[in-house]
Amino acid sequence: MSGDVPAGHTTGQAGPPTGQAGATAGPATGERRVIEQRGLYFDELEEGALYAHRPGRTVTEADNVLFTTLTMNTQALHLDAAWSAGQPFGQRLVNSMFTLATMVGQSVSQLTQGTIIAQLGLTDVSFPHPLYPGDTLYTETVITGKRLSSSRPGQGIVTMEHTGRNQDGTVVALAKRSCLMWTREAHPGQPGGAGEGTIPV
Repeated sequence: MSGDVPAGHTTGQAGPPTGQAGATAGPATGERRVIEQRGLYFDELEEGALYAHRPGRTVTEADNVLFTTLTMNTQALHLDAAWSAGQPFGQRLVNSMFTLATMVGQSVSQLTQGTIIAQLGLTDVSFPHPLYPGDTLYTETVITGKRLSSSRPGQGIVTMEHTGRNQDGTVVALAKRSCLMWTREAHPGQPGGAGEGTIPV
């Protein structure tokens, strides 16, 4: 389903080097269209659709230790291999806050990159199964609802459910999320479908 939605948009603003992958030839006037990677606007998000985010993220021991120490989490289940070996899971667990942050992060390039105004909240966060160092996290998102804001013209509230799975398909994390999103027409500085932006070459 994710292939049915646009992956980028055109802009008249200066952007990455024009030789980047994905740029397409512009009109025969010596100008080139620039296609900038972004997420989806409120009006492009499809309610009920499942967006599968790729690539996955293989989590290393170094990721786990670094994130845990950066966030001042002294939990031995993430840091002490010898102690963790005697606990019910028999080994260290990936910090669940890292799992949550990565699950949300994996959705950004496909859904909210440059099109979100603010994250409003996360609810119903759960971790049904541990993620271990060496596991690969894959995330998918279902858009569960969307409505235009009654007080902020050109903006809308989108609710989504993230599911994180390991390489075996086992669910390791779940979260419901709400975001304030731009509509394409209202986003400042965007062409808004009125025409394709070009830059001289």
